Amino acid sequence: MDRLRVGSDGITRCWWCGEDPFYIQYHDDEWGHPVTGDVRLFEKLCLEGFQSGLSWLTILRKRENFRAAFAGFEPEKVAAFDDGDVQRLLVDAGIVRHRGKIVSTINNAGRALEMRDEFGSIYSYVSQFRPARTTRLTVSGEMPATCPESLAMSKDLKKRGWSFVGPTTMYAFMQAMGLVNDHIEGCERTGQ
Repeated sequence: MDRLRVGSDGITRCWWCGEDPFYIQYHDDEWGHPVTGDVRLFEKLCLEGFQSGLSWLTILRKRENFRAAFAGFEPEKVAAFDDGDVQRLLVDAGIVRHRGKIVSTINNAGRALEMRDEFGSIYSYVSQFRPARTTRLTVSGEMPATCPESLAMSKDLKKRGWSFVGPTTMYAFMQAMGLVNDHIEGCERTGQ
């Protein structure tokens, strides 16, 4: 399979974004770009958890609804959500209405506040898991789904009481927030 795709705009990109405008914008302007702010990192952690078992495109299309439903992903506000908020979110057709993922997001907000208190910021915590690997594809030519560091982060987060933070989800988070840059060599966004 060809790992690069030339879009209708003439730009060479990683194959996975295709021609969908949401995917192209995400690929070009976000994926692999460094994110250091607590609110944005918490949002990315939560949305990766919501994506589990679904298409990332589904989450991208609903992202603004998620932001509105979850108070802009400000951990202090989300940590204060109660059973009434859970019920409100379960009937919100603009988001993924999965009780476990909703409750997890509220729980993880409290854990994010603890993390900030202990490490100074979410970024200070996650940056200690920066992978050392420099190759972007596995020997078989596939994009990796995990790495030793995503396994370690997942294990540590679970010990800290987080949920929906499996190793594959954590690797996708690492890609999304720029801890790793998995743009394929030849993609015009490689190295940005």
